[in-house]
Amino acid sequence: MNAYEVNFDGLVGPTHNYSGLSFGNVASTSNTKAVSNPKLAAKQGLAKMKALHDLGFKQGVLAPHERPDVASLRRLGFSGTDGEVVARAAKEAPAILAAASSASCMWTANAATVSPSGDTADKRVHFTPANLNNKFHRSIEHPTTRRLLQAMFADEQHFMVHEALPAQMHFGDEGAANHTRFCAEYDAAGVEFFVFGAAAFDGRYPAPQRFPARQTLEACQAVARLHGLAESGVVYAQQDPATIDAGVFHNDVISVGNRNVLFHHEKSFLQQGRVLEELSRKLAAVGGQFVPVEVPDAEVSVTEAVKSYLFNSQLLSKPDGSMIIVVPEECRNIERVWSYLQKMTSSGGPINEIRVFDLKQSMQNGGGPACLRLRVALSAAEIAAVNQGVLMSEQLFMSLNNWVDKHYRDRLSGDDLADPALLDECRGALDELTQILRLGSVYPFQRV
Repeated sequence: MNAYEVNFDGLVGPTHNYSGLSFGNVASTSNTKAVSNPKLAAKQGLAKMKALHDLGFKQGVLAPHERPDVASLRRLGFSGTDGEVVARAAKEAPAILAAASSASCMWTANAATVSPSGDTADKRVHFTPANLNNKFHRSIEHPTTRRLLQAMFADEQHFMVHEALPAQMHFGDEGAANHTRFCAEYDAAGVEFFVFGAAAFDGRYPAPQRFPARQTLEACQAVARLHGLAESGVVYAQQDPATIDAGVFHNDVISVGNRNVLFHHEKSFLQQGRVLEELSRKLAAVGGQFVPVEVPDAEVSVTEAVKSYLFNSQLLSKPDGSMIIVVPEECRNIERVWSYLQKMTSSGGPINEIRVFDLKQSMQNGGGPACLRLRVALSAAEIAAVNQGVLMSEQLFMSLNNWVDKHYRDRLSGDDLADPALLDECRGALDELTQILRLGSVYPFQRV
């Protein structure tokens, strides 16, 4: 193979907690105030990364952010030393402190939208960090995300890292959680698939009534322009508003794609037949044969899909062209979902193997296997240009596990966020991590 899809998984941060911050994400809100285990969460994520690396897949790591975000707390009027800022926020506005302490950057599917060089006008890999404007705790991520991406993909001959879109509702952007790409080969021209929840400037489109539509059509179109994508290689689709209201807050909770395959639910998109036809037609124009795998609502309901995160899975191509589906343990625990997976993988279709991972710490906050990874299709030359310190290896796996054991707590409650020692612990951990991953000074406390 001359090109590969590299999965860059988010490393769970030291402040991983359950504050129920994500309205519209059923798992997040239903586990509010549960006690978390940051050490276990990080190790569960690392175990998945290492297992896929050992199977021969290309795997990288995306570092967590500094939390609590003292700079954001200062912008909201909390003053004094860093410790005093945290103490004042804990006393006067604990909900804001919880938001500023969130480890939600672990879900790197939301980190950015990525267009491979086979699709872009200048033949570079383009990244646009997501502004994540819909939720305060996520909207503060994109400046650090951009610095991290620039440290990982620094070679401007091969990579372009844009700024996030304007951070307000008209251009709400949730990154790769609402984007996938279809192709015959990873280094060939492909079709980029942008899914939105509502349109900000066009009243003809319906909108969900219960939960917010986090991604706008206008954000999708802006990213496509920034990345230099041809109209012939782009498809826009609106997610069914009823599925958003059922708890499908991102498209990657109701569908997932890889190469020429789209694994999706019967109720994923409005005008679903038209969407599938356009994907098929445009992929055929660049030499690919589109293969939709549609799950009937009669076999797996939207509610069951949300509860199991069946579609928040990873589809990975083996060298022989067959595909593995990586699912969370919750899929095995729901009889109808597991029955469907058994039937699908034995049917002779493109997806013929299941790998199950225990990701309970992430799942309880509403993020499964697909949430934890940012997919980047890279040629061999582009992989060589990536910061090699972030690519998974036996040595890196051992170093990161030792780092987690040294710095992470095994218990964290909402009350613990007020502990001034937590900020120092986080900074000490991240300072060491930047050396392990060879990132340089990417965090605010390192740049003073």
